[in-house]
Amino acid sequence: MSADQPPEREPTRAAAFFDVDNTIIRGASAYHLARRLYQRGFFRRRDIAYFGLHSVYYLTFGERLSAIDELRGRALSLIQGHSVAEVAAIADEVYDEVLADRVFPGTRELIEAHLRAGDQVWIITAGPRELGDLVARRLGATGALATVAESRDGFYTGRLVGHMMHGEHKADGARGIAADQGLDLARSSAYGDSVNDAPLLSLVGHPFAINPDARLRRYAAERGWQVRDFRRRRRDVRRGVRTASWAGAVWVTAVAARAVVRRLRG
Repeated sequence: MSADQPPEREPTRAAAFFDVDNTIIRGASAYHLARRLYQRGFFRRRDIAYFGLHSVYYLTFGERLSAIDELRGRALSLIQGHSVAEVAAIADEVYDEVLADRVFPGTRELIEAHLRAGDQVWIITAGPRELGDLVARRLGATGALATVAESRDGFYTGRLVGHMMHGEHKADGARGIAADQGLDLARSSAYGDSVNDAPLLSLVGHPFAINPDARLRRYAAERGWQVRDFRRRRRDVRRGVRTASWAGAVWVTAVAARAVVRRLRG
């Protein structure tokens, strides 16, 4: 080895896999993207009311597979025919103006600690690829796996490519990354907030429940998984969630009612 060559290092063997919503970013990140798309004329008031109700439901009760599947179908139909480049640009705006301030400092520190240790860091989210790639890029992660909306000639077709990146499919995605990158899953870590992240968490040697919903908290306790809660005092969080949920419910109901009234008048 010549003096001007860097010393050889052992290849990276471990990774950290992070969910996004309520693990890295407080709340449902796709809702904020939906709001901005509404402001740009992608869809109607009753559609943003629908996404608002979903956000309230998520904050109050946590993730439900049936609700997520319904949300996916609604979102795909709304972006059909729109430009991929336009949505990606709007996602950049949403991150800068909204999501950056909603990143949990505690989770950011975990990501940075893994990167300093030489681990690969992968974002694995059921959200759209445009958001997953964006979060990975802004936080310096190795890459992202997310739900992919099909596009043709730069425009969305309204169909999905493969499966939604959720539940067991997150675990399948992590296995694929490990096989491709030569990673040791027993030395790797995973972080998630919902019991639907359990397949991913069960895959690695170091699972962590981050800001867990009630079901994941119980699941983690049964299996001896570590728990980290980066929210403020839990009592304050529960009060804030209840207040936000009621306020959100009132808001979206009012929006929906106004839309119905205008439609009838029209």
